[in-house]
Amino acid sequence: MKYIHLLRSNINSWRIPQKNQRSFLIYLSVLVGLIGGLAAVALKYLVQLMEGMGRHISAQLNYPIIYIFLPALGILLTVVYQHMINRDRIEKGIGSILANIKKNKSNINYNNTYSHLISSSLTVGLGGSSGLEAPIVCTGAAIGSNAGRFFNLTAYEKTILLAAGASAGIAAVFNSPIAGVLFSLEILLGEITIPTFIPLLIASATGVVVAKLLNSRQLFHLVTEGWALSALPFYLLLGVLSGWLSVYITKIAEYLEKGILLKYNRYVRALAGGVLLGAIIFVFPPLLGEGYHYVQECLNGNFEALKEGSFFAGWLQHPAAMMLFIAALVLIKIVATGITLGSGGNGGTFAPTMFTGAFMGLLVAYIVNQTGMMHLSTSNFMAVGMAGALSGVLHAPLTAIFLIAEITGGYVLFIPLMIVSALSYVIARLYNQHNMYWQSLIHDRHIFPDQDYGMLEAIDLQNLIKTDFTTLKRDMPLTAFYKVLAEGKANIYAVTTQDGKLEGVVWLDEIRKQMFDADTSRLTVGDVMTQPPAVIDHLQPVTAVMEVFDALDLWRLPVTRNGEFIGFISKSALLNTYRQALIQQHKDADLFTQS
Repeated sequence: MKYIHLLRSNINSWRIPQKNQRSFLIYLSVLVGLIGGLAAVALKYLVQLMEGMGRHISAQLNYPIIYIFLPALGILLTVVYQHMINRDRIEKGIGSILANIKKNKSNINYNNTYSHLISSSLTVGLGGSSGLEAPIVCTGAAIGSNAGRFFNLTAYEKTILLAAGASAGIAAVFNSPIAGVLFSLEILLGEITIPTFIPLLIASATGVVVAKLLNSRQLFHLVTEGWALSALPFYLLLGVLSGWLSVYITKIAEYLEKGILLKYNRYVRALAGGVLLGAIIFVFPPLLGEGYHYVQECLNGNFEALKEGSFFAGWLQHPAAMMLFIAALVLIKIVATGITLGSGGNGGTFAPTMFTGAFMGLLVAYIVNQTGMMHLSTSNFMAVGMAGALSGVLHAPLTAIFLIAEITGGYVLFIPLMIVSALSYVIARLYNQHNMYWQSLIHDRHIFPDQDYGMLEAIDLQNLIKTDFTTLKRDMPLTAFYKVLAEGKANIYAVTTQDGKLEGVVWLDEIRKQMFDADTSRLTVGDVMTQPPAVIDHLQPVTAVMEVFDALDLWRLPVTRNGEFIGFISKSALLNTYRQALIQQHKDADLFTQS
């Protein structure tokens, strides 16, 4: 530990005096991309190890039905690890990253750099019906955040490195560097600027290089000769269905991921939820794990794979039964995912969304092909369906388009990808203003995407309080107050007691109608005084002050210290200070601006 601190001290002493120290962020993005890529490869190997263990257990016991209990074992081991070893310090889900960006200056607990790898491999590797993308995003983000903390970087620079780590993780898992960058820009940062784009691009490319060197397999392989213009009406139909499907996925996931069987302890929930999940998988085997194997088989045109180990294998010879089976997979996959996560497993909804979208596209093409009206490419519709579902659920159409294009090699499908993704996004936005991650943060934790809490909290409220004011007394004649109005420019005045305590306020707009009243000689300030809708305490956080202004739709409020009036605070002054801080932050982070 002593040598680590010495290394950090030496590096910081080198970089801080540099005339262009911002280039240090580039070096760190390479490091974060390297570690993020290694983490993604490690996660893949861990999952393969757990899958092999599951197959070995099943083979030794010679009972295929053991697969009913493997998901329960995986979820139980995950819960044991989280509770007994990790001590519940793990922060699950992409929503936790967004919360840390907004409320914790992009600081993420160090144990998240490895705990997601262990817990998600136990869950998914033993059959949990969820994805690995959220865990690797959380791992990469934690790597970037802790790299920034190690070198004492600013909150904004830590945010960039956090996003760079997430980009590297996504890029390495999918071998898709552009999608990795776009994911962080659309989901985590919500902005596209050169100072943020370059580190993300470098980290993403580094992560892909590491993944290709150590694990070069492409996730999906799509053979296509392009798309037919005559299929355009059905792509439009798929876009509409994908939008509605996205709303369904969001609602089910949001409900189930909050937890199932909450009145029981965590171990009972894990076992009960795992057995329920196993029973569903026993009836619908393609729901086992991520489900990518079945997606690839169907992309190859091998629909027989859906019959493997299924109760319905005999019935699935009939096209109508196959249609119903595929429709059931579309509707039940997210339910299985919700049970996996709600009972204590660790994973994400990214892969289940892709699975659901793929089989929605397959369902549309399969039904049309059975009618005989025309022949549609099932592989094309599966690929485009994945993009449609992702676009609607994540509210990230660019990520969806480039991710599917990169992982399938289906760049010839760009037009259908664009059409379906755009339609799905528009329809999903009509029902849900925010994506599934922000929905939870807004409803449960009152964290909003359009507020930069970290920067607001860095503003000193004391510097915004206007202390140049004229106070009034309750018994002051209204005619005397008019003289004060004539000499001042304020539109709000504080009414105080003799010892300076705030009694109320007088709004110029409220008394304007009385100013020309002939009979005001007997009125006093106390007659027109009102209680302010809110009073700001001088120690109140700036974020809370902004929330008060927004909730009341006001522009000026009184400030007190222990009940004593000390001045007014203006929303316009607060916004102006925030704007100046934002401009300075982007200047400081600009990689090509000299210090």
